[in-house]
Amino acid sequence: MNRAHPQAWHTTLSAISPEIRQWLQDRGSLTRRIQERCDQFYVEPVFQSLTKVYGDESIKMKLRQDELALVREVYLYCCDRPVVFAHSVVPRKGLRGVWRSLSGLGNRSLGSMLFTNPKIKRTPLEFKKVGGGHFLYERAIIRLTTIPSNLWARRSLFTLQGQSILVTEVFLPDILDLPL
Repeated sequence: MNRAHPQAWHTTLSAISPEIRQWLQDRGSLTRRIQERCDQFYVEPVFQSLTKVYGDESIKMKLRQDELALVREVYLYCCDRPVVFAHSVVPRKGLRGVWRSLSGLGNRSLGSMLFTNPKIKRTPLEFKKVGGGHFLYERAIIRLTTIPSNLWARRSLFTLQGQSILVTEVFLPDILDLPL
């Protein structure tokens, strides 16, 4: 990884365990992969609102500084343990277009929608290790009983008819207890 820009997202991974690497690099449906390894999977929505987005998300989504977007945050659970914290960003204009059904997902996973439409295209994955002070880390650790010093995250854009949604997934420590 390029250490010159610690705030940057990276397209490659290095110095990482094979177990977490397999989760991070899988380009299929994360929801489906967890469901296949878990007796009781569920989604817990924790935040959904039209709001300003964080700086690097704004740049990635090509949003103006003051432009609002729908931010949705959920935890993906296996039994009673959170294994992923997911954070998605949809520009407000996308809510009137192809992504209008997102505001009504409730406790359904976003992946259940994204991976059933073959017209939706996904950009290459980007990776980042987040720690104290990073908004994703601070949001992700809320449901954890043991707090790790850092967490791995990945993100990518899903695009349909020229409109994109940014999906970021933060992998929580209990993900490694699931079989590969």
